[in-house]
Amino acid sequence: MEFENRDEFIIKKYQQDEAAMIQVFVNWAVRNQLDPVQLYQRAYPSQIKNEALFLAVEEAEPFDMEVDDESLLELLQMFGNDDLAFVVSEEMEKIGRK
Repeated sequence: MEFENRDEFIIKKYQQDEAAMIQVFVNWAVRNQLDPVQLYQRAYPSQIKNEALFLAVEEAEPFDMEVDDESLLELLQMFGNDDLAFVVSEEMEKIGRK
C-alpha cells in the first residue's frame, strides 16, 4: 500500500507542476498580448484540445505573474514541450524586433 501511495503522490505532484507550467506559459502569452491557444496549436497542430490549457486560459489573471523569457523556455523544455518552446522563442524574437 505504501508503494501505491508514493506513486500516487509522485503522479499528483507532477500533475500539479505541469499545471503550474501551463499557467506560467499562459500568463507569459497574455502579458505579451499573444493567444496561448494559438501558440500551442502552432506547436502541436495534430493534438486534440488540451483541457488543462483551456482551463488555465479561463482562469488566467493578466499580469499576475512575471517570468523572464529564458526561465519560460527552460520550464517548457523541462516538461518536454520542445515544440512549444520553439514557437515561443520565435515569438520572443518578434517581440524583440518591435
